[in-house]
Amino acid sequence: MKPSFRIAGRIARPVSDVFEAVVNPDRLSAYFTTGGADGRLEPGVTVHWAFSEFPGRFPVKVDRVEKDSLLVFRWAAQEEGEVSSTGKMPEPASYDTVVTMTFAALEDGRTLVTIHEEGWRETPGAVKASYGNCEGWTQMLCALKAWLEHGVNLREGFYE
Repeated sequence: MKPSFRIAGRIARPVSDVFEAVVNPDRLSAYFTTGGADGRLEPGVTVHWAFSEFPGRFPVKVDRVEKDSLLVFRWAAQEEGEVSSTGKMPEPASYDTVVTMTFAALEDGRTLVTIHEEGWRETPGAVKASYGNCEGWTQMLCALKAWLEHGVNLREGFYE
């Protein structure tokens, strides 16, 4: 069985605010891409995400964007799934995984965000990498919630 995962969380903000906090590079960098994001997530573009706690920039190839409801992008799979003791990220594999994020307005004014990532090979290193990404996306959702609802950056000092 090929590795994949799906996580979800509810954010107490309107769907347009939550969606914009992900696609807008300035907003995304306030709580997640702490080393910066060099462009807005739009169909057909490749943007680069950086994280101050990890060296390097990560190309994000945007496939689909449906305002306030859907983002689909690809990025390089990792086969090792963990950061080395020097803090260096493992070299990317020669293929991409696909990340699908959905945003659903709830009747009570909150937004349900669901993140699904798939496309790893069926190898022990890919399975391990999928667990690492699941952890990372869960942390991203928690950081998004804390930032939008309370103005708190959960990543600050988290990995240092």
